[in-house]
Amino acid sequence: MMEPQNKIPQATAKRLPLYYRFLNNLHFQGKMRVSSKELSEAVKVDSATIRRDFSYFGALGRKGYGYNVDYLLEFFRKTLNQDKATDVALIGVGNLGTAFLHYNFTKNNNTRIVKAFDSNPDLVGKQIGEVTVKPIDELASDLTDIEAAILTVPGSVAQTITDSLVKVGIKGILNFTPARITVPADVRVHHIDLSVELQSLVYFMEHYPINKK
Repeated sequence: MMEPQNKIPQATAKRLPLYYRFLNNLHFQGKMRVSSKELSEAVKVDSATIRRDFSYFGALGRKGYGYNVDYLLEFFRKTLNQDKATDVALIGVGNLGTAFLHYNFTKNNNTRIVKAFDSNPDLVGKQIGEVTVKPIDELASDLTDIEAAILTVPGSVAQTITDSLVKVGIKGILNFTPARITVPADVRVHHIDLSVELQSLVYFMEHYPINKK
């Protein structure tokens, strides 16, 4: 198995979990082979992009044959470190945070929310899903063994909470607040603004309609 010679583009890296999820579904369906066209139709990424993404990792398929599902699944499982479980902290147990706790991630991949924090006394001590909500002031003493966090607090306190997370060693933050938080260079933040995504969806629906054949 060939390893990529250089760091792969970030756009490609973001698509890898998408490929992995679809391949996992194919595996459970008992499918042995898949073409780039089938992959393209399933994950809504054009075939040329898929072939280019895969090319960063060497020869993963054969022309005229397509891709071996089990081989690709095993390859991406190792590439995405699916053998390594990652514990995540949830900061903010409002409607969105509660939904995350009920869903949790262990059902689908190798990440799971193991701790949750909130400032609302009505929520502190309450068990949601499999996690008991802790008071926000315990962040500093109770996050020493976790490196990733989901931020679902009000935007007005997002930066303050982020500063506290950075101090205790959090290295990755999935930010669902509208605030654009500032972090040191060694901390990665992925911003997910649901209102912006919805506005983008409506814009594309109106200006780029899909022509079904």
